[in-house]
Amino acid sequence: MKKNRKYIIILLIIAPAAIWFILQNNSSTLKEKETAFAVADTSIVTKVFIADKNTNSITLTRTGKGWLLDNKFNTNGKLIDALLETMHRIKVKSPVPKIGRDNILKRMAAIGIKVEVYQTAYRINLFDKYKYFPYEKLSKVYYVGDVTPDNMGTYMLIEGAEHPYVTHIPGFRGFLTPRFSPITDDWKSHVLFNHTLSEILSISIEFGEEPEESFKVDINPKDGSYSVTSLFDNTSVTNYDTLKMLNFLTSFNDLRYESRLNNLMPTIKQDSIIQTPVIYEITLVDEKHDTTYLKTFNKSSLPDVIREAEYFKLIPMDADRFYGLANDGEDFVLLQFYSFDKVLHPLSYYTK
Repeated sequence: MKKNRKYIIILLIIAPAAIWFILQNNSSTLKEKETAFAVADTSIVTKVFIADKNTNSITLTRTGKGWLLDNKFNTNGKLIDALLETMHRIKVKSPVPKIGRDNILKRMAAIGIKVEVYQTAYRINLFDKYKYFPYEKLSKVYYVGDVTPDNMGTYMLIEGAEHPYVTHIPGFRGFLTPRFSPITDDWKSHVLFNHTLSEILSISIEFGEEPEESFKVDINPKDGSYSVTSLFDNTSVTNYDTLKMLNFLTSFNDLRYESRLNNLMPTIKQDSIIQTPVIYEITLVDEKHDTTYLKTFNKSSLPDVIREAEYFKLIPMDADRFYGLANDGEDFVLLQFYSFDKVLHPLSYYTK
């Protein structure tokens, strides 16, 4: 009896400690789930979906040739790198104080940006060494909110969690919300032409103001030889400078526009510009028979000027920039002559 009493006393002492430990462990696990914003290995991230409350949304998908935007457009590599770095390095700075928690949650419900992160997972994974049957798994869902009053933190909330937190990147001064933009234009690549000589089948350039200077270059994929044709009278051109022509063909490896104006310029003004005379039309066909087409227009050097066709030639033109229609006419862009001058020489420039 005395022996049993001894065990009972020990049990009464140990039981409260065990209960306390279990509760603390559950609390710690819950806290970890509510603060697990960071992605440990971004190399296995396959897709990121970002959406706001105003029906704006984008999907970034990793492919063998890089990241695609909405499975259609090439992306800005620097912005993708910044996003992945943010998802990897993000840390919880502090919990939101109880006194302001309700207001933060209401604000986040109104303007929060939803982020879904998908990663490669395996149905069989033994010690992270033997992995079989990969599949895509939704690994994280969280909401990105406002900036903190000191502009040094960002409110974020894990889906299903009760408590929002202030997050940051150690060593970075600023807030993180702009890195999770749901706006399509913010992610598109600015590259219009990105072709090496071996990838090109043909290039034609038409001069709207000087049609006699228009020409086309066809490249033979078997031996790399090329032929030049005048588009004005469809005659073969043989007396051209081969070095100048080679420089022209190799200048399409990295041609970019300065900015996209789709949402920056009123549609009515864009339409008005598109009705003006075309200055250049560039068409490139690559080895896969995919066509890249750029149609360009003069840019007025005067702000807010009436661009009526009959008065167009009287308006001073900008000598540094011009407009263009790119990506199958979906994007109205601003271009720099500084970048494009090397491919805008007329046919007479190449003939001896």
